[in-house]
Amino acid sequence: MRIAVMGSGGIGGYIGLRLQKAGEDVTFIARGEHLYVMRSRGLRLESPLGNVSLPSVNATDDPAEVGVVDLVIFTVKLYDSEEAAAAIVPMVGPKTTVLTLQNGVDGVDILARSVPHSQVVGGAIYMSTYLQEPGLIKQISGMTQMTIGGRSDLMIAAFRDACERADGIALQVVDDVDPALWMKFVTLAAFAGGTSLMRSGIGAIIADPEGRKFMEQLRDEGMAIAAAKGHPMPEGFVQQTTSLWQMLPPETQSSMASDLQRGKRIELEWLSGRMHALGQELGIPTPAHTAVYRALHLYANGAPAR
Repeated sequence: MRIAVMGSGGIGGYIGLRLQKAGEDVTFIARGEHLYVMRSRGLRLESPLGNVSLPSVNATDDPAEVGVVDLVIFTVKLYDSEEAAAAIVPMVGPKTTVLTLQNGVDGVDILARSVPHSQVVGGAIYMSTYLQEPGLIKQISGMTQMTIGGRSDLMIAAFRDACERADGIALQVVDDVDPALWMKFVTLAAFAGGTSLMRSGIGAIIADPEGRKFMEQLRDEGMAIAAAKGHPMPEGFVQQTTSLWQMLPPETQSSMASDLQRGKRIELEWLSGRMHALGQELGIPTPAHTAVYRALHLYANGAPAR
């Protein structure tokens, strides 16, 4: 199977590395110093499951060089989605599947503006990885959990087989992925908003009574929005999120919090900003998410000029 990874950072780079190690033909789409290092020295992973080194990988910054592939794994940041979706068109043939593993609930619709909707598959992924330096991915937690749609899709079946051969990826394929997307959206919007606004790891936040209340408020607002959109959270969701926060290493922050600290552009508009907008549309108060959105809006496009 020919696979192209569009967005080769912590998530895309990790999945592509695991799939190439399992024998798949993978091309990484990247840019800047990360691309240079991958071309010259390959790609490395430091993981609790065991370190992996790929001395040689196929990498480019031009999707047109790649040609038509069987599967595009789309993992760019949400603010780059429109441009990246247009860029992958040369890699998408009539039988190509495009799998988006982005945050939020808008990825499929954004991609469908550039490629046929029938070829786009949504997915939710739970993992703690980041690009520690060009050419090096750092994994904090163990097994990666992924849920995607398309049980009857032949390409998805081939992807499932590849994941079974790869280490470190636990894949579930379902007919309707929307419940998984909304569960991830509610969970991540709270986690990203809380750790970004309070500029702290999750351990200190939930140890502080007011910090914990704020996290719970973010979660509960998301649950109300999801229910109003026809995607109520399953029984036990509240306890599940509480357990997740308690189980994470105390220093763990969201990728949005990390980007904020480094002065980079952040996915605010598609997380707390999306909750804020949906609340206005549905007539549901979202004071906590609105506070995150308005307080961080100055930094949405990166650190403001002094």
